[in-house]
Amino acid sequence: MLLATINSSIVLISLPGIFTGIRLDPLEPANVSYLLWMLMGYMLVTAVLVVALGRLGDMMGRVRIYNAGFLIFTLTSVVLSLDPFHGGSGALWLIGWRIVQAVGGSMLMANSAAILTDAFPARQRGMALGVNMVAGIAGSFIGLVLGGALVTWNWRSVFWVNVPIGLIGTVWAYKSLHETGVRRPGRMDWWGNITFAVGLSALLAGITYGIQPYGGHTMGWTNPWVLAGLIGGVAMLAVFCVVETKVAEPMFPLHLFRNAAFAGGNAATLLGSIARGGLQFMLIIWLQGIWLPLHGYDYADTPLWAGIYMLPLTAGFLLAGPISGVLSDRFGARLFAASGFAVMAASFAGLLMLPSDFSYGIFAALIFLNGLGGGLFAAPNTSIIMSNVPADARGAASGMRATFQNAGMVLSMGVFFSLMVAGLSGTLPHTLSAGLTAQGVPAHAAHTVAELPPVGVLFAAFLGYNPIQHLLGPDALAHLSPTASAHLTGREFFPHLISQPFHDGLVIVFSLAIAMSLAAAAASLIRGRGKASPHSPTPVTPTAAAPTRTAAEVGSAKPPALELRGTVRDGSGEPLAHATLTLVDRYGHQKAIARSGQDGTYELASAEPGSHMLVVSAKGHEPRAIQVTTGTEPALSDLALTAVRGVEGTVGQAHTGRTPD
Repeated sequence: MLLATINSSIVLISLPGIFTGIRLDPLEPANVSYLLWMLMGYMLVTAVLVVALGRLGDMMGRVRIYNAGFLIFTLTSVVLSLDPFHGGSGALWLIGWRIVQAVGGSMLMANSAAILTDAFPARQRGMALGVNMVAGIAGSFIGLVLGGALVTWNWRSVFWVNVPIGLIGTVWAYKSLHETGVRRPGRMDWWGNITFAVGLSALLAGITYGIQPYGGHTMGWTNPWVLAGLIGGVAMLAVFCVVETKVAEPMFPLHLFRNAAFAGGNAATLLGSIARGGLQFMLIIWLQGIWLPLHGYDYADTPLWAGIYMLPLTAGFLLAGPISGVLSDRFGARLFAASGFAVMAASFAGLLMLPSDFSYGIFAALIFLNGLGGGLFAAPNTSIIMSNVPADARGAASGMRATFQNAGMVLSMGVFFSLMVAGLSGTLPHTLSAGLTAQGVPAHAAHTVAELPPVGVLFAAFLGYNPIQHLLGPDALAHLSPTASAHLTGREFFPHLISQPFHDGLVIVFSLAIAMSLAAAAASLIRGRGKASPHSPTPVTPTAAAPTRTAAEVGSAKPPALELRGTVRDGSGEPLAHATLTLVDRYGHQKAIARSGQDGTYELASAEPGSHMLVVSAKGHEPRAIQVTTGTEPALSDLALTAVRGVEGTVGQAHTGRTPD
């Protein structure tokens, strides 16, 4: 997770140096598509693939898919650094191999949470997931600082840095990780994969291109191709939902959403991802386009310093993430997840009230608070989702969670940029025209600049370019006096010019973020299981009697996987490791088998509800069998085995008493 998220943000902050290195101006109208795909292509691909790769992990082994992801990620980092082209060809090389790299990243993201859920018992799961989530989120901010530092030396180095990390991680993963989860053999849901990939790709690509100006409009939402992508994508996703209800082994098990806690956890993930996904971009634009130049930083240096000044956000997450994971194991996950979103909403409200030229101490405290909120919710939210699915569906569930998270990031980009552009378009043209003409810029040149889409100004600030110098060009500046030209391209003119229009846009953006955060907090509080159905996972509880079912009933239904968890202990109450647990149905057929871990915990999944016999055996202990059946409430089945007592004596013949040879 750390490697994947460092890579995502390190490219984000290094884009100015990368485009300079391949000799391409990303703000030229013909080149904006390259910029958009460099920004959002990786997230789009991961959003599409993580569910399929999670399902593949359930079938083939999660560790196997995870290890393959490490290898692909490392190899593509080498290929990206060797880009031999310039201009559009160089950009296409980077975009294409970034998409391949996203396949490796998807393998990592889809299976990491499932592997941890398999490896850790319920009482330690929040802590483990907390560390994993901290690594993921912290990586996105570590990459900002690392990329800002490396790109000033050589733009290719932002890809080289992944190679040693990837090599060490690949070797470690192949040597150290072992399959401990329940593998569920099955067939790939090809129609589901195709309809999902086409639908989500069309929808997210439509959102991506909707940011780009079209036909004299400030944005592209009237572009027929954008509309076709949005409408066609939604229609194809509707077809996907129908397909998933018909196939025997769906890639996206929709029946899991009948569990209210699982559905609420994923809804919170999506809403929270939309709320905070665009925050990083808004803060970067705010710092690079306004605050840092006003405080004496050159535009070329702003990408590095923006990453440094955003470190309190990372610090808050690093502090709260592991603590919330540990505490949620003891006191429950829902309250921590909801509290995290409430804290985030409060931080958004504080940022909304800040002036454009703020006091850094207050700004740092607010983004630290935002990081605390993110850390409070991350591990408990993941724990809610992963603890409410059967063991053999964890790969698919982990993929679903990652899909909602990544799709939310792309949606957030589209929504936040659109709202920001809408806020800027009302006041920015007049402000630009009046400010430029006041400095001696000819009216027609000032009018031309003022009529340019606001997204160009945003992208210029985001990339660390001097927006006025870039928008006016050398010809217009050459006709001005040296004093006027220096003032226009200096550090203060543009920040003062854009500060009020930008703040108008921030009010809209952060108001939506507050609403999304509060909605996510409410979704996190959803508890309990949904209405029982023949496809919803049902826990198992020990009982003395079992309902009778005929052989015909057993053969006619294909019930879901049912999970049985517990701890095996010896006679003194100490955990018993390496005990063998076998689940047998009423007809004597073995349905599941597992071994207890070092802490004595075990997990079993049966593909059939009804009456079962659980047989437990361990070396040096008397075997034990208990009867279990499906229940309506979750329960653990703890078992104790009695040690075998030694027997001494002599074997002799019945009639003579002589000892046989």
